[in-house]
Amino acid sequence: MTAAAGPRARRGRGGRRAGRAWRGYLYVLPAAAVYLAFAVLPALHTAYLSLFEWDGVTLGEWAGLRNYREVFSDPALRGAVFNALVLVVFFALLPILAGLVMTGLLSLPRASLGGAGSRRRGLGVYRLLFMLPQVVPLVAVGVTWRWLYGEDGLINETLGGIGLGGWARPWLGDFDWALVAVGLVGTWVLSGLCMMLFLAGVHKIDPQLYEAARLDGAGPVREFVSVTLPQLRGELAVALTVTTVAALASFDIVYVTTGGGPGEETTVPGLLVYKLAFTDGKVGLASALGVVLSLLILGLVYIINRLSRTERT
Repeated sequence: MTAAAGPRARRGRGGRRAGRAWRGYLYVLPAAAVYLAFAVLPALHTAYLSLFEWDGVTLGEWAGLRNYREVFSDPALRGAVFNALVLVVFFALLPILAGLVMTGLLSLPRASLGGAGSRRRGLGVYRLLFMLPQVVPLVAVGVTWRWLYGEDGLINETLGGIGLGGWARPWLGDFDWALVAVGLVGTWVLSGLCMMLFLAGVHKIDPQLYEAARLDGAGPVREFVSVTLPQLRGELAVALTVTTVAALASFDIVYVTTGGGPGEETTVPGLLVYKLAFTDGKVGLASALGVVLSLLILGLVYIINRLSRTERT
């Protein structure tokens, strides 16, 4: 009786676990169906279209890998990818650096006093101001900065008012400065997001680590470098992933501010996919560029996650 009851009991527990697992899958099923319909299937269809020469109207012609060869051989297409990689500096590296600086300043009382109810007065106002670019639509952001960068905009007027009128220029129409100008808009937009991620990470740090650092004679700067920064590895990985994707998939700000000009100086893959598909009637080539861009993003995200996982272990 006892020997037979043991296997039956184990089978019963296994059946209950399997039932709970299937119920869990049922809860996930609606979200998975939406993701499959609006993300996976369109991605597969885009990869399929990349194998054809198609103008979006008439019957397509099989092209094989010809579109991909053009992506890697056409200087304009390679230039768009290079511009996106340059924007990674402004959309990812500079916002992360600015976010760390702002986090260090706003969390200074907590770090130096051990977190015992010590918070900088008006912290909520600072958070609101820094997060404002995330609330405002990117189209509105682009329109505002296009006015600021204009020949008679606030930036040139300010330069003239402080005696630096020689630096004034049509920033978005300058071949040397247009990409930098667009990149700085991305820096302004994403710095607040990075700051909020890092502040959330700071509040999870054990205050005893700061107490130990102070007992060793550490000042605020050393506390931040030795205690806060190492504890923010996970948040740094998330911020780098989000901002890198934003840089490589950028479209709104570039489209509104420069439209890819002057010339092709600010053309990025997202904008070029739009132009190829809806202006030039090269849907197959646009799809191939979209696939290459997606693979580039996935590759960089994979590298970031691997590096962050290695550092944590």
